[in-house]
Parts: sequence; structure tokens; C-alpha cells
Amino acid sequence: MTPEQILAGILLAMAISAVGTWQVQDWRYGKRLADIGEAQAIAITNAGSVARVEEQRRQATVNEEARNAREQNKTAALDAGIADVAGDRLHLEANNLAASACPGDRGAAQRGASATRAAMVLSDLLQRADKKAEELAAAYDRARIAGLSL
Repeated sequence: MTPEQILAGILLAMAISAVGTWQVQDWRYGKRLADIGEAQAIAITNAGSVARVEEQRRQATVNEEARNAREQNKTAALDAGIADVAGDRLHLEANNLAASACPGDRGAAQRGASATRAAMVLSDLLQRADKKAEELAAAYDRARIAGLSL
């Protein structure tokens, strides 16, 4: 064999070895890449499931808070209705008291008329103050319930 043939044989063996090595590396890295791709797909699926569960938990919490706020609003409205009835009864009694100012002699009647007017003014003032307090209490209840439900 001539030195050129020996050199050509060595080069051919090196080329075959390099191609074989390249093919083995390709198979090995191809397997690694496939494993990484599969792991990523599983991780994405798991992350989506975890996010869905968290979203459902948060939505359930929001729904519960809204239900509690509706119940509190109903209770506040019922309490306001009861307070309205009590206030109306108080106003009626104040008006009756103002209307029945001391009957008796003429001097007492004149004093009674003044007292009646004063009592009527006070009764009206009480009625207005009570109405304003009722409006403020209702607004406060709504604001408090809305604040607690945030």
C-alpha cells in the first residue's frame, strides 16, 4: 500500500467515525430534547390546572362576600323598617301631646295655645331630625356593608 492509500484509508476511517459519532450525538440530544419538550408540556398543563383552581377559589370567595353583603343589606333594611314604625309612633305621640295642651280656664287656655304652638314646632323639629337621622343611618349601613365586602 502506498502512503497515499494509507492516508486515504485513515481519512475515510475518520470520516466514518465522525459521521457515526454525529449520528449517536443526534440520537442522544434528540432524546433529551423530546424529554424536555414533554416535561414542559406537563408543566404547562399543571400550571393551567393550578391557576384554574385558584381562580375558582377566588370566585367562590367573591360570591360568598356578595351573598353576605346582600344578607346584611336585607337585615339593615328590616331594622330600618322597624325603626321607621317606632319613629312614626313617637311622632304620633308627640303630636297628640302637643294637641292636648292644658285645657282649663281662659288664661290657661291662652297659655295652652302658646304651649301647643311650641309643642307643635318641637314635634315638627323632632320629626325632621328623625328623618335625617334615618337617611344618614341607611347611608352609613350601605357604605359599611360595601366596605366590608371589598
